[in-house]
Amino acid sequence: MRLVMHRLSFALVLVLIATAGAAIARHGIPTTVPALEQRLLVLSGEIGFRVNAVEVEGRERASAQDVLKALGVRRGTPIFAVDPAAAKLRLEQVPWVRSASVYRRLPDTLFITMSEQHPLAFWQRRGSLVLIDRDGRPIAERNLSAYGRLPVLVGDDAPANAAAIIKMMISEPKLAEQVAAAVRIGGRRWNVEFKNGVFVALPEQDAAGAWHRLATIEKNHRVLERRVELVDLRLPDRVYLRLPSDLAPKPPKLGHRENPV
Repeated sequence: MRLVMHRLSFALVLVLIATAGAAIARHGIPTTVPALEQRLLVLSGEIGFRVNAVEVEGRERASAQDVLKALGVRRGTPIFAVDPAAAKLRLEQVPWVRSASVYRRLPDTLFITMSEQHPLAFWQRRGSLVLIDRDGRPIAERNLSAYGRLPVLVGDDAPANAAAIIKMMISEPKLAEQVAAAVRIGGRRWNVEFKNGVFVALPEQDAAGAWHRLATIEKNHRVLERRVELVDLRLPDRVYLRLPSDLAPKPPKLGHRENPV
């Protein structure tokens, strides 16, 4: 294949030289280098090296119209007028496109490969929700309702730590399906909020170990189904439960003693 492409390129050069020579003989020598370049591009299109097809590999969510707009070509554009590096940069600004590569397949096809962003979670920022991918990068998406089951992450550095916390949560599927949100505390650790309103405080070190311990506790004691506000797992050898105020033990009342006569 490489030998064929070299031969094709060499043949193209010969054809362009011959065609350019004929054009120069008819119209004279262009006065500037850009004018000569433009003339050669036009000639290359006239002999068949023009865009006739665009093939895209890896597109699932990105808009086909947005992809074509970013390429900035139409049928009949001289294929050598397409700058693959510049087209790549424009494509990577298209919503959902994570990375892209652009190739010319002579004589008439542009071939694009791309990888797309994958929704991981919502990031709550300044009262609004932003859909982010596994790298913590925002995904430009208007219709967020389709991803309503994804957890919400809260905290300035939540996106940078999103992949790790999501990986930890899905390691225990029965717990993960009950998670509503995870709140980053002090840039060091997480509090996980469950859909029933119970919070679980995870430690700074070995949060995954504490998460597995919670799964065992839940399996044996159904603690998340009870009326508790907080399950504190920050210490490795014990669990603290905080009860709602109406269930918390009341302090003993002081008895009233009358003064003796």
